[in-house]
Amino acid sequence: MQTVSIRPLLGCLVCVAVLLLDLGTCTAAQPELRITTIKQDPYTMSKGSQLEGYCMDLLSELAKKMGFRFKVHLVKDASYGRQDESGNWNGMIGEVVRGEADLAVAPLTLTATREKAVAMTKPYMQTGISILLRKDVSESVSFFDFLSPFSAQTWIGILLAYLGTAFCIFLSARLSPCEWRSGEENNFSLLNSLWFAAGALTLQGAGPHPKALSVRIVCCSWWLFAVVLLACYFANLSSSKASESSQATVKGFEDLANQDGMEYGCLAGSSTLAFFKNSNNPAYRRIFEHMERADSFVASMDEGVRRAREGDFAFIGESVSLDLAVARHCDLVRAHEVIGMRGYSIVAPLGSPMIKNLSVAILQLSEAGELSYLRSKWWASSCLADSARSAALQPHSLKGMFLVLALGLLLGIVLALLELTSKSRSTAGDQRKSCCTVLAEELSQRLKTPNTNTSQEPSDKESA
Repeated sequence: MQTVSIRPLLGCLVCVAVLLLDLGTCTAAQPELRITTIKQDPYTMSKGSQLEGYCMDLLSELAKKMGFRFKVHLVKDASYGRQDESGNWNGMIGEVVRGEADLAVAPLTLTATREKAVAMTKPYMQTGISILLRKDVSESVSFFDFLSPFSAQTWIGILLAYLGTAFCIFLSARLSPCEWRSGEENNFSLLNSLWFAAGALTLQGAGPHPKALSVRIVCCSWWLFAVVLLACYFANLSSSKASESSQATVKGFEDLANQDGMEYGCLAGSSTLAFFKNSNNPAYRRIFEHMERADSFVASMDEGVRRAREGDFAFIGESVSLDLAVARHCDLVRAHEVIGMRGYSIVAPLGSPMIKNLSVAILQLSEAGELSYLRSKWWASSCLADSARSAALQPHSLKGMFLVLALGLLLGIVLALLELTSKSRSTAGDQRKSCCTVLAEELSQRLKTPNTNTSQEPSDKESA
């Protein structure tokens, strides 16, 4: 009986011992990983005795997901990794190949040559090759660039408003009794009205000046329209001219290959150089031959950015790195064209069992939006947002101005009719005629051609 009761106790002790051994084995199976990286803003930067940056944040997120510990050190030769003629690798790739590091976490481009020597994860960031330039080289300007602040439809609307205002000045001046002097003379002929409206549009104050309230209202509406219109024109023109400096004459690699006035180069020993060296595109081949002939390679990213800022130098590099330079230096601009799309990956030794899990963790971070958040965090611009080239103002943008002008013109015409009606009533009382008869006579007299009276005078003299 005692033997039977001891056996369960011994079984429990054995299970506990096995569990403790399993826990110890699991703990021992998670050694501290050796991570190699390279200093490059904003991927890895020094902050006191610690390292920070995009790659450090990415590494921390991966460690949380996969449950490993790590220790980071900077690569000894400050190189990314290039294979020499004897087949040996330097830089971070070399440290992983030689077993000096378990992982390389840095902006390492996924290439076929590197894939043969090491294992690489799914890309955690997409990039390409582009051009970095200084902003002060502006593109050519057309002869009619001064018309660019407004669209063609807006210019047509302004022309119609000018002609309509001139006609309303002419009409209200002829209808209003206050604008008629002795001898039945009126200063606001159609040509004078056109001249007056043009002078007001250019803020020159061309005469004659109106006397009637109706004509003054029409003129004030046009003056207000002209002031707002000119303000919009000059503001948009100034914005367009200011933004022209950010539009470089070199818009792509074809332009770069076909010009000789600007020097250009890329990072020595980089995957960007290998892309141009191995390309069959004639333009890309000319770019490589020119860089090799002129020996215009740079030793570091910082040197390329510095030479681009000095002017007369176009730096060719990874688009994401160039975007960072543009965010940090407000006098630089990146060309829109991006070629040779590729990705940045994490490097591990060939046959590493971690590659699959790292790739899955990177995809999970991407789907959760973590990678986008890290990109926006470390690529934040320190420059004030430059206004892009202002689009030409469309008529709907100025509809308030046209509405105010139309109301002013309508009010002026109505007041001119009321002034004429008031005079007609007074004249009808003196002449004992109906108001409508006198108003009709006044309208016919004022709206007849100005040359009618002058053409009749010679005929009267001949008859005499």
